[in-house]
Amino acid sequence: MTLPRTPSFRLDGRRALVAGASSGIGAACAVALAEQGAEVTLCARREPDLQALATEMRAEGWKADVLPLDITDTAATEAALAARPAFDVMVNSAGLARHAPAIDTTAGDFDAVANLNLRAAFFLTRSVAKRLLAEGKPGSLINITSQMAHVGGIDRAVYSATKHAVEGMTKSMAIEWGPKGIRVNTIAPTFIRTALTASTFANPERAAWIASKIKLGRVGEVTDIMGAVAFLASDAAALITGTSLIVDGGWTAD
Repeated sequence: MTLPRTPSFRLDGRRALVAGASSGIGAACAVALAEQGAEVTLCARREPDLQALATEMRAEGWKADVLPLDITDTAATEAALAARPAFDVMVNSAGLARHAPAIDTTAGDFDAVANLNLRAAFFLTRSVAKRLLAEGKPGSLINITSQMAHVGGIDRAVYSATKHAVEGMTKSMAIEWGPKGIRVNTIAPTFIRTALTASTFANPERAAWIASKIKLGRVGEVTDIMGAVAFLASDAAALITGTSLIVDGGWTAD
């Protein structure tokens, strides 16, 4: 018999856009894609952080360039992407959380969280897909959501709502663009140890709640997301679209 061969996880010759790449999960995703051979464009508002990351990546022999951009500015985002070659891979890790009891949430906080987590995610994903469709190219588009896209959480009504919405958006886009070879998925992490989550872990009550929920007995590290993003971006995930890869240590299992 002829033995089957595992499809490649390599991304040589592919262009990848990583939004929210200046720190945390986004920076780790950029490294993961570059390690597999992709030419990575680092996108975020903080240009000095992007330049520092790009310098470190190039020192490893990887391909990285920088695109300073606020993706909530839809017109600027569309113009910036139109000026560059099409991206075969997109990872959107940009996100915002303003946690508060639902009863205390202001309209301003609601709008700020929804504007980045949902509106910007929609139009960024659409912009990348639009270019691929115009050029007749396949692609892998990935939004980083959260385990809170599948459950609820303390003081997280707005955040959870936006992440649930991105999951619905993903399914619809996957159905629409699947016949053209464009895959759309999400990665839904549990609490990941980054600078942005430091205050949560510093709260004993919140830390105890987190520990009680994660069945594997530890919080996540950015490295826990890197394999997932490299997989979904690659041909090894060629039949996966419209779904969520939940990296939560078992949080949502019960």
